[in-house]
Amino acid sequence: MGGCFSKPKPVELKIEVVLPEKDRGKEELSAGGKGSPRAYQGNGTARHFHAEERLPAPHPYPGAQDCLEAAVCHIKDLENGQMREVELGWGKVLLVKDNGEFHALGHKCPHYGAPLVKGVLSRGRVRCPWHGACFNISTGDLEDFPGLDSLHKFQVKIEKEKVYVRASKQALQLQRRTKVMATCISPSAGHSSSTNVLIVGAGAAGLVCAETLRQEGFSDRIVLCTLDRHLPYDRPKLSKSLDAQLEQLALRPKEFFRAQGIEVLTEAQVVTVDVRNKKAVFKDGFKLEYSKLLLAPGSSPKTLSCKGKDVENVFTIRTPEDANRVVRLARGRNAVVVGAGFLGMEVAAYLTEKAHSVSVVELEETPFRRFLGERVGRALMKMFESNRVKFYMQTEVSELRAQEGKLKEVVLKSSKVLRADVCVVGIVPATGFLRQSGIGLDSRGFIPVNKMMQTNVPGVFAAGDAVTFPLAWRNNRKVNIPHWQMAHAQGTTSPAAAWGRVAAQNMLAQEAEISTVPYLWTAMFSKSLRYAGYGEGFDDVIIQGDLDELKFVAFYTKGDEVISVASMNYDPIVSKVAEVLASGRTIRKREVELFVLHSKTGDMSWLTGKGS
Repeated sequence: MGGCFSKPKPVELKIEVVLPEKDRGKEELSAGGKGSPRAYQGNGTARHFHAEERLPAPHPYPGAQDCLEAAVCHIKDLENGQMREVELGWGKVLLVKDNGEFHALGHKCPHYGAPLVKGVLSRGRVRCPWHGACFNISTGDLEDFPGLDSLHKFQVKIEKEKVYVRASKQALQLQRRTKVMATCISPSAGHSSSTNVLIVGAGAAGLVCAETLRQEGFSDRIVLCTLDRHLPYDRPKLSKSLDAQLEQLALRPKEFFRAQGIEVLTEAQVVTVDVRNKKAVFKDGFKLEYSKLLLAPGSSPKTLSCKGKDVENVFTIRTPEDANRVVRLARGRNAVVVGAGFLGMEVAAYLTEKAHSVSVVELEETPFRRFLGERVGRALMKMFESNRVKFYMQTEVSELRAQEGKLKEVVLKSSKVLRADVCVVGIVPATGFLRQSGIGLDSRGFIPVNKMMQTNVPGVFAAGDAVTFPLAWRNNRKVNIPHWQMAHAQGTTSPAAAWGRVAAQNMLAQEAEISTVPYLWTAMFSKSLRYAGYGEGFDDVIIQGDLDELKFVAFYTKGDEVISVASMNYDPIVSKVAEVLASGRTIRKREVELFVLHSKTGDMSWLTGKGS
């Protein structure tokens, strides 16, 4: 955290919830009928919620005056496996024909508004062309992440060989649907020092875990705690848009948490976990008992181990305040970014129009080399250099020099001295508080989990940046998907959100397993790079397209198998590959080589078996 904000004074809000009992007793989480109090007095904040502050739910069967109905096409206008955007009143609908049946859904992905008609239709779902979210065409439900909300599903009927669609005006306007959730029925008086579910971390994994529990009918107490002073927000946006304000980043409005009975404790730091007695100990000494625990702490600031490391104006981009302050200090001045991973490069790209100079320091020979290979890395480096970014490769910081306590120069081990008014450095897994807990950590500080996101301790689950997990389609190899350092599938990223959902399902004894294909992305200089799979250890890269024009697709192979893919200006190829890998099919290196050798059109239908 930036450390420049004082802690707010305690504010107590006393609010009662009296809601109908529903879907209880689904599994052991009811803690044997033990009361789940709604009050918490820790870190100076008490949180209760008024029943009257619940979000008003739209009526599922709107009256005729609230609906539109019209013929949108002839039944022969669409072939099986085709999608089309159709007009309905003042709105649009995505019309899908699959196995002879028509389906009508919202036409934009609720995540960032991508046109789903440009996505991939496969196995009864449509995958977003931008970030890989998947929606069931029969229900509109979100089946794979990122994002939080589902699509509206509209009524379809066939009359006289015409396809009619009926939709509510409100649904056409909103283009997103929040799934129905259970409400908390736990009494508001009693044991304020215990909860049924404690979630440490309020990123994508933590929030999705809490929402999934409610969607699955869980009605006991859920406490989500975060080091941040804010409710959950879209952290991956921070490095892409350093000027973004909190209201532009919030994943859910404050009223949502009140309505669903999800308690969020801000500025609440867990310092130890007592797994034997199922207690979390907070920095202020407060102890909170739990029945189930999810650890999703994300990452913490990485400090430079060099002379002058404590000078002012050296930052990590972890909070909106950090990001905003970096922009303010860099405007018209000199910025240095340490690390040419995706986080650092996004920051560098954003600062080019604000700062007088932007320099990037990196130990590797080429940016992104480990993930994207030498050729793609050099093409992207060239794009940055053409936008005034200077690179200092194969070196690191040896000293930070200050003037009146504030950063003025960054000295490199190569002896080069860079003028610097602000410096941005990276982040590391925030798992130090678990070292004496008995919860397993590997040598790098990551938490190993199984396919069900369970740690070595019963009842304790983990998710997000801080875990290593078995990747099903890579023969259950234990991997870490650093979506914050890589391409931020965040915040609401594909892996993190999926982990949160699987953890929630297994808290409810549903025996779910993680099976998502990692899908990551980044944006620099108004250009988007997408990546799917897990390419660590690739031994060859096959490129189709033009690297100089930044219009390409790169297939990363290991032996005879394609293990990941990256693209720029080649949508929806990455979504198509992700869908093929998710189906369990292996893409062979020879298939790709033949395609590159013979294809002049860029047609990718061979991937789904629809081409030659």
